[in-house]
Amino acid sequence: MIYMDYAASTPMSKQSLGVYQQVATTLFANAMSLHDEGSAARDLVMHCRQQLAMAVNGEMEGMIFTSGGSESNWIALYGLAMGHRQRGRHILTIKGEHPSITRTLATLKPLGFDIEEVPVNANGIVELETLERYLKKETILVALAHVNGEIGTIQPIDAIGRLLHARGVLFHVDAVQSFGKLAIDVRGCHISSLSVSSHKIFGPKGVGACYIHPLLYVEPLLPNISHENGLRQGTVNVPGIAAFMAASEDALNKREEHWQQVTRIKESMISRLEALHLPLIIEGSIGETSPYFLAFRMKGREGQWVMLEANRHGLALSSGSACSLTDHEPSPTLLALGRTETEAHELVRLSFSWKTTEAEVHKAATILAHITQ
Repeated sequence: MIYMDYAASTPMSKQSLGVYQQVATTLFANAMSLHDEGSAARDLVMHCRQQLAMAVNGEMEGMIFTSGGSESNWIALYGLAMGHRQRGRHILTIKGEHPSITRTLATLKPLGFDIEEVPVNANGIVELETLERYLKKETILVALAHVNGEIGTIQPIDAIGRLLHARGVLFHVDAVQSFGKLAIDVRGCHISSLSVSSHKIFGPKGVGACYIHPLLYVEPLLPNISHENGLRQGTVNVPGIAAFMAASEDALNKREEHWQQVTRIKESMISRLEALHLPLIIEGSIGETSPYFLAFRMKGREGQWVMLEANRHGLALSSGSACSLTDHEPSPTLLALGRTETEAHELVRLSFSWKTTEAEVHKAATILAHITQ
């Protein structure tokens, strides 16, 4: 099977798996225990917390470990909204945003919050002038993904952060698809909170992190919680956190090298598909999307049909974000770009990694050509 669905998940790297096994067998004590074994586990978690905070130019006190990106989004969005509701109840996101953001924000509506979606341009970018028009005196929070999970559009979080900082508005960034691939500076970009996930960068599943500026009040979902700054329950996943940190270090150290490598892979795939004269419509401007993504439509063919046929021929790809596939809904990203519902159902997403080879590119293109005949 040729795997081109790395935006959905990745295998654990050899380094990450090795660290997981070592920590699970040697530092297995509960990190909350007061004996020496517990202290050793706790010290390792604190070291990982410090290293991860440094990786995004944040402060260790603001980094909490979670089960992944969706939980991180929930903790940040709910906590910041409820914690700052006395200032206002107006929250902005952008059209076509990831379900873990939109669904979390939807739960705030019955609590009296006004949620608005800011339109994006033809390439999926939110323009500063448009965003500024939607800001109100009551706006307390803007939430969006750094890299779109369906077509890979890269939002200008530095410019957005400056605008929101000047207006006194909190800024949440879902960096699940960008952490380890793009540079992230929470201070420089005036980011209030940030979500990242381990299994997108060759770390274990069920582990992630949420950075929240330590000076910001965050209202917990439940009272009397003792873990992670009082924001989540459960025994600390020490081996998972250590393995996540190992995967993070590897991704960050090789970030530019991998970016260039994957850029060549994406260019090769586009060239190959064009040479085969396939009836494809590429979505997203190449210069404004992550090279880890290649999204397109096959006119008249549902993306889910293409996915199933490709799978039957040995190619694993996707018809959208893994968090929304079970609903069989049209792509929210393509709807935001002005596509019809029929066109939005045609989305096909290839997502690459440093493990993707030229041989796989040629074989994948051949499979796509075969199923469109």
